[in-house]
Amino acid sequence: MNQLDFKGRHAVVTGGATGLGFAIAQRLIASGGSVTLWDRDEATAANAVKQLGEAASFVAVDVAREASVARAVESTLQVTKAIDALVNSAGITGPNVKLWDYPVDAWRQGMDVNLTGLFLCCRFVAPVMRESNYGRIVNIASVAGKDGNPNASAYSASKAAVIAITKSLGKELADTGVRVNCVTPAAVKTAIFDQMTPEHIAFMLSKIPMGRFGTPEEIAAMVAWLCTEDCSFSTGAVFDLSGGRSTY
Repeated sequence: MNQLDFKGRHAVVTGGATGLGFAIAQRLIASGGSVTLWDRDEATAANAVKQLGEAASFVAVDVAREASVARAVESTLQVTKAIDALVNSAGITGPNVKLWDYPVDAWRQGMDVNLTGLFLCCRFVAPVMRESNYGRIVNIASVAGKDGNPNASAYSASKAAVIAITKSLGKELADTGVRVNCVTPAAVKTAIFDQMTPEHIAFMLSKIPMGRFGTPEEIAAMVAWLCTEDCSFSTGAVFDLSGGRSTY
């Protein structure tokens, strides 16, 4: 593992109890920092904190609810003097069906979590970072937001919006010490695969020139670097992690 410098810094990782969020939290702690996991699943998050050790803490939050996010910021600032990095990793895939068959409630849920949830976290954390004139925000988008995946209209649309929000917020904060970037992974084999059909998983694999899925550790390495002071001249940028599928 290459050594990244996150010493003395504190990060909030949404959806940090499992999957990519957990791997990112592990890498940030290994880089000398501490983390607060924001997650709805209290039992799983408690187990994650136990695995991560003393450098980790947990705040129960539903990112899709404004009041919950506001309380989470207040609770986090009781255990740390600053939020130096925010990693928006919480997300759901939704069903794999044609757009004309897509359940309206499932569409709304996908947008609530993947898009509105990310917006709310940025909305409440950005002022904290502006006050200290330092921060790193990293949004987990997806190659689906660049290319559009069939039978995944809500997921693709929400992740395209995440890319757009990243660009917009990055420009809004460019005259401060806060940097905002996103990553666009291709499929990474985590528990989120349980929400997908085998056919959809096979489709995603067929599009990756490297012929394999990414690993959580590979995504975490890029995200962790984007959380460091070394990432100083990139903002509003999109970093590809798609095994060669989407190189623009």
